[in-house]
Amino acid sequence: MPIPSSILTLVLGMILVLGGLWIGQNVNLLPADASANAPVYDELFRVLFSIGTILFIGIVGLVIFSLIRFRRRPSQRGDGLAIEGNLPLEIFWTAVPAIVVLFVGLYSYDIYDRMGGMTPLNHGMDHSAPMHDPSPPDENGERVWGGIGTSSIQAKDGGAIAAVPIEVTAMQFAFLFRYPQGDFISGELHVPAGKPVSLRMEAKDVIHAFWVPEFRLKQDVIPGQPTVLNFTPTRPGTYPIVCAELCGPYHGGMRSSVVVDDPESYEAWFNANNTLEVADA
Repeated sequence: MPIPSSILTLVLGMILVLGGLWIGQNVNLLPADASANAPVYDELFRVLFSIGTILFIGIVGLVIFSLIRFRRRPSQRGDGLAIEGNLPLEIFWTAVPAIVVLFVGLYSYDIYDRMGGMTPLNHGMDHSAPMHDPSPPDENGERVWGGIGTSSIQAKDGGAIAAVPIEVTAMQFAFLFRYPQGDFISGELHVPAGKPVSLRMEAKDVIHAFWVPEFRLKQDVIPGQPTVLNFTPTRPGTYPIVCAELCGPYHGGMRSSVVVDDPESYEAWFNANNTLEVADA
């Protein structure tokens, strides 16, 4: 007794969905996670990878099946059947992608919010400024265009943990990092593991982008419009900083490194470069 096509389609669909979910949850294509934001982003990646796997395998499988099942036989000389439309099928392939896109959009918004992308950048807010102005001034009175900020990080005693402030300057074709607490500039970004870091970034010429794949963070750096990027590194090591915005003929060579030190090593590195401390001595 042949299996009804509806039951066979249902079983194959269940196998496809379960297989895609398994692949999305168990196949890891991302580099090591090295910031507190990374696990949050990885949740979204696994969901998108599962959906993409299901669609890819399903579509490729259907194409291969169609090529074999409905191929033209040597004895066939006429045209195929003229199929003009199938309303239930058209409703199905319109409704399902619409639901998937809506789900991905809402879930992406939630992930971006949890990463701090929707946190109001109201440092030093000037209450006399127009309410519709989306770029409130920062502590220096300059307007911050946008960025990813995290909610206030609390210590075990309930107090807030102060972030390490670093000023990032992007130019063709390099990143420079200034540590205002020590008044020195470095060509390599050093940050302490387990402590929040706040980058205030601005470009000197064209639009650049600060991207650390292991942090799962990328933020545009714009001339005349400062942006911020807050994160907490978690895994000591050295990771590449890549400019992810086409900025000129040597864009591919615009790279630097971020070194995540343990707190003691960071303190030693900072003291060795601290010009204010040397000047006071």
